[in-house]
Amino acid sequence: MKDLLSIYAPANRTKMVVVATFLIAGIAAIDWWAIHYISLGFLYLFPIIILGGFLSRTQIIGVALVCAVLQEAFSNLPESEAVSRLLFSSAGFVGTGLFISEMIRNRRIVLQHAEELEDQVKLREDAEQQLRSLVESSPAAIVTIDAEGKVLLANEAAQQLFSPKGAPLQGQLIRSYLPSLRTVLKTQSPRSFRTTLQCTGQRADGEVFLAGVWFSTYKTMSGPRLAAIIVDLSEDLRNREDLSLDHLLKNSRILMSTVAHEMRNLSSAVLVVYKNLSRLKELDANEDFRALGGLIQSLERMSALELGSTPARNGEVVELTSVLDELRILIETTYHESNIDVQWQVEQQLPLVWADRYGLIQVFLNVAKNSQRAMLSTETKQLRITACEENGRVVIRFEDSGTGVAVPDELFRPFQRGAKASGLGLYISRAIMRSFGGELSYEPRSQGSCFAVALPLHVAAVETVNA
Repeated sequence: MKDLLSIYAPANRTKMVVVATFLIAGIAAIDWWAIHYISLGFLYLFPIIILGGFLSRTQIIGVALVCAVLQEAFSNLPESEAVSRLLFSSAGFVGTGLFISEMIRNRRIVLQHAEELEDQVKLREDAEQQLRSLVESSPAAIVTIDAEGKVLLANEAAQQLFSPKGAPLQGQLIRSYLPSLRTVLKTQSPRSFRTTLQCTGQRADGEVFLAGVWFSTYKTMSGPRLAAIIVDLSEDLRNREDLSLDHLLKNSRILMSTVAHEMRNLSSAVLVVYKNLSRLKELDANEDFRALGGLIQSLERMSALELGSTPARNGEVVELTSVLDELRILIETTYHESNIDVQWQVEQQLPLVWADRYGLIQVFLNVAKNSQRAMLSTETKQLRITACEENGRVVIRFEDSGTGVAVPDELFRPFQRGAKASGLGLYISRAIMRSFGGELSYEPRSQGSCFAVALPLHVAAVETVNA
């Protein structure tokens, strides 16, 4: 049947239409020649069958009527029944042509659908192959779990994470490794959901680790399923805690050095007063006065404590653009929730600077939060952050439309009256900046306030250290 219908291929249209035309002409000629012997009008069915696969419905009806007229014209049957014969033959020819037309059209539709299905099957197989390759090559553990908590599928990374030398994970209960996921499956939810969690995981050998899990639930004919991506966060946790401790010790050393500096100034002033009083002969034999001198000397020795805080030891090469990108991520959501417009004007290709990356982020956050608090009660809420190179340094300015600063001279003094929290924020921030050779200063504005963070260039800092 397929070979028989192949003559109706679109490429054969012109050839078959010509063949059908010659058939009609030939049948008409033979019918005319044999008009007194026999009627051959039924043979017009064959060209109509051929043309039915190529012509439109209107064209088929036209050809069928022509063939019916030719059949009746070369017929020797009684003329009294000519009209009825013409009607019946026209109906037969038209019906045959339309039947063939619909059959061929339906066949083409079926073939087109079959091709589309083949293409879809091929695309799906390709997608499945790519997904399978992605899952198997993923460095993160990927598992799927059924409603009973059994592992249905697990990639090689999952096997290495949970049981590198043990039995395959397929078929095992997930509660042996991640009890939290089993709890999620027990919680029957009417709809699918996706979320993340951090929980404690356990390997086959009993080793405990911190797991970061991204999972989603979905429905199947066999019940609910859960797909999860799991990574081991233990090393990140250790690194984060070590880094936090390191920066805590570093900031404590900076703070103690700053406090020692303030104590040195105070002890120097007290020492001057003590020396002036020691000129009085009435106090020469006073035991309390001599004890006071000992206390002043002890205070002076404490204030001279040297903690080894130098820019060369506290700083490193920092790519400032990436630090500002991190700051943008940290503050923009909170600022938008407070209806504060943040404008960024950062020069392209900023040079490398000498700073402590973690300390720099802390200073930026402190200054930005101060600006946010200053704009809580103002109608215009706008913060403009600019970064550019000026006079051999990179200067980052935080200029806001807040209430401004009433007494700029007291900004960087600790334990100020009316200050939020302990009043140490700007004091410690400037101490952090100075620890690696930078500076934090206030620049007066007619409206609002502006804080400038100045950082030494990497080249200048290296030259200073080498000198």
